[in-house]
Amino acid sequence: MTTQSPRLAAVITGGTGGMGLATAKILGADHRIVLADLAPDRLDAAVAELAALGIEATGVRTDITDRASVDALLDGAAAVGHVRAVVHAAGVSPQMGDASFIARVNAVGTVNITRSYLRLAQDGAALVNVASIAGHMSPAFLQPTRVFQLALTDESAFARRLDASVNRAPKRMRAGGAYSTSKAFVIWYTRKMAAAFGERGARIVSVSPGSFDTAMGRLEIASGSDKLLGHAALKRFGRPEEVAAVLAFAASRAPGYLTGTDILVDGGTKAGLTLRGMIDMARGA
Repeated sequence: MTTQSPRLAAVITGGTGGMGLATAKILGADHRIVLADLAPDRLDAAVAELAALGIEATGVRTDITDRASVDALLDGAAAVGHVRAVVHAAGVSPQMGDASFIARVNAVGTVNITRSYLRLAQDGAALVNVASIAGHMSPAFLQPTRVFQLALTDESAFARRLDASVNRAPKRMRAGGAYSTSKAFVIWYTRKMAAAFGERGARIVSVSPGSFDTAMGRLEIASGSDKLLGHAALKRFGRPEEVAAVLAFAASRAPGYLTGTDILVDGGTKAGLTLRGMIDMARGA
């Protein structure tokens, strides 16, 4: 008598976007895919595109800023298979809302996904949080790390204090500042949660994309994302499948000793960006 291997599932938030859908096409080779997004029409289109490739997938309308919605997403995925991996690619950029909205989606949403998945994480599980090169663009001493610390002890206070923090800047700088702060938080929080995941034999990492040719990336040309290319070693936008390869690898079982760190996928932008260049970009934002 043989024992059948448990069915594996991978949850991808923001799974209808360029990076998320490209990642689903890789992980779908050996996982049932569960896509999360707010828009039912985008979910239906993404599920149909994956089905055409022979990938079994379902779509779940999810609000990542609502813990109950996130719990329902992950519990539903667990009902159809062991949720071995989560790639949290959902997020918003400066052109998509005000500072409060950006902080809530990017930072509070990441806390909700991380905490909810920690309940289910087992040996060999992996959570990959998508951060951004923007999270590397300002010195740590300029980030509200005391506010960040509240995410570990009092999530409601964290949400309130973060909102107040990102709205202190001059109005024209708030959205960009909130984006940078929220993505710095994703990197920070991923590192801080590594021990909790490690107790379950699981891993957590973040991946920071640079300038990529996605719908969100093209939208952010208005915020100067194309100017970063002047500092990059590779003078072009990245392709979604290039960062998806990193996301899928980080979520796979292969890098079993990789946890509590950030992977920068930016075409060599940070390597070529001087302090003067960072200041000039901030002034032009």
